Amino acid sequence: MKHVFLLKEIYLEAFRNWTHLFLKRYFKAFSVFCFFLIAVVIYAFIYRVATGFSF
Repeated sequence: MKHVFLLKEIYLEAFRNWTHLFLKRYFKAFSVFCFFLIAVVIYAFIYRVATGFSF
C-alpha cells in the first residue's frame, strides 16, 4: 500500500504544474471544434431550407 501512495505522490508532483495549462488549451481547442461543427450543421440546415428540401 505504501508503494501505491508513493507512486501517486510522484505522479501528482510530476504533473502538477502543466495540467492546468494543458486542460485550458484542450478545452479551448474543443470549444472551437464544437463551434465549427455547430456552424456546419446550421449551414447545412439553411442550405436545405433554401433549396426546398421536403422534410
